[in-house]
Amino acid sequence: MDIPILSSLILLPTIGAIFIFFSKSNVEKYNSSKYIALFISTANFILSLYLWFVFDNSISEFQFVENRKWIAGLVNYKVGIDGISILFIILTTFITPLCVISVNTTVKKRLKDFLISILLLETLMIGVFCSLDLVVFYLFFEGGLIPMFLIIGIWGGERRVYSAFKFFLFTLLGSVLMLVAIITIYWLTGTTDVEALYEIGIETKYQNLLWLAFLSSFAVKTPMWPVHTWLPDAHVEAPTAGSVLLAAILLKMAGYGFIRFSIGLFPVASDYFVPLIYALSLIAIIYTSLVALMQEDMKKLIAYSSVAHMGFVTLGIFTLTQQGIEGGIFQMISHGLVSAALFLCVGVVYERMHTRLIKDYGGVVSVMPKYAIVFMVFALGSLSLPGTSGFIGEFLILMGAFKKSFFVAAVASIGVILGAAYILWLYKRVIFGKIINQDVKKLIDLNNSEIFILWSLAIPILFFGFYPEPLINTIEVSINNLIEAYNLNLENYMVKNK
Repeated sequence: MDIPILSSLILLPTIGAIFIFFSKSNVEKYNSSKYIALFISTANFILSLYLWFVFDNSISEFQFVENRKWIAGLVNYKVGIDGISILFIILTTFITPLCVISVNTTVKKRLKDFLISILLLETLMIGVFCSLDLVVFYLFFEGGLIPMFLIIGIWGGERRVYSAFKFFLFTLLGSVLMLVAIITIYWLTGTTDVEALYEIGIETKYQNLLWLAFLSSFAVKTPMWPVHTWLPDAHVEAPTAGSVLLAAILLKMAGYGFIRFSIGLFPVASDYFVPLIYALSLIAIIYTSLVALMQEDMKKLIAYSSVAHMGFVTLGIFTLTQQGIEGGIFQMISHGLVSAALFLCVGVVYERMHTRLIKDYGGVVSVMPKYAIVFMVFALGSLSLPGTSGFIGEFLILMGAFKKSFFVAAVASIGVILGAAYILWLYKRVIFGKIINQDVKKLIDLNNSEIFILWSLAIPILFFGFYPEPLINTIEVSINNLIEAYNLNLENYMVKNK
């Protein structure tokens, strides 16, 4: 294709941010800056849908590849997509305009700067999923820290500075080792081109250390137990749109990294460290589910549930089976929709009541019936009820886990029960019961923009719950190719070491 469609997807939000920067915007009314952001982000979503439409899911090779010299002899600007990355791009472009719409009531100050941060973050997130060079990936991966740091630190709650720095330091320190690993890979192979590295392979004697270096970054970003503690703080203090972007997309970059780099580049090490990932994933599923049951803050409860759900994702990915990895990706997409919706639901009542404490609510259904219905859809999606997208993801993950270990699958299944416990407990206490707090009686039901945002998320959750085929068909060939390459590398390693 003559048009550099991937570069267009990456750069369009940045162009929008530049336009907003130079636009004259009335502070008292959300005018030009918001309309520019909404137009640009919507246009990017339509462009990503076109990309999905023309994408050939019958081949495993990277498509729409752009390769340009950047730093002569060292780094090329190389981007491309396969069946795995395209879904994350669409998720990013879908969530961003919904975040822009949500700022109607949630952002009271420095709107222009907030919208610029969101658009720049979109550029960096799309860049992560397109990158086919390790250095370019690293720059996009770490670059996302800056706008998210600003979103939490400027527009967050009372402890926003503490939470922003905690988020920044955790993720940055984790990624330092990954940078060292990338330099080491270049020193060993003479390239950072991902496709070339797949062909060349990395010597097995170096794989374990390099794998652990990448893990140090991805584990923090996922986040995996025990380096998850930054996430609840970041979510509680972040504005609603920031929480949505963090939960829906930023957490998925690490899961994508595990598939693309940990398994793709270090197959022998991935096989060696499977027990470690299983252990950390199971602890995350059980422990954080129990912690979620103890939370009094709605945002903290949903944040801990995100850690548990991402535990399922890492478990599925490292089953290294077709069903497990498909389930891991499906769960990431589903969690992106469900968690975004749950944080938006919390934001709706927070803007009206200015409290996130569960005890301050109760009986909301009597004054906000529309809200209660849509909240129920997302609660059922979170507990993976059949008919929602969450069920498909967790079912495939557990299928993959049963193939590898009955014990691991059985323990993970307990997490499903606990997940139902904390989300139903939350729903019951907020939505049902008698109205004790008189402020609840003053609540106003969803307005038109809130209805649009929430049902825009509810429809795909229900649609893909009943009809997952479009997503499965997109990723199937790419995952099959990944597993074949992984098994071939393992066989070659076993032959060499006989």
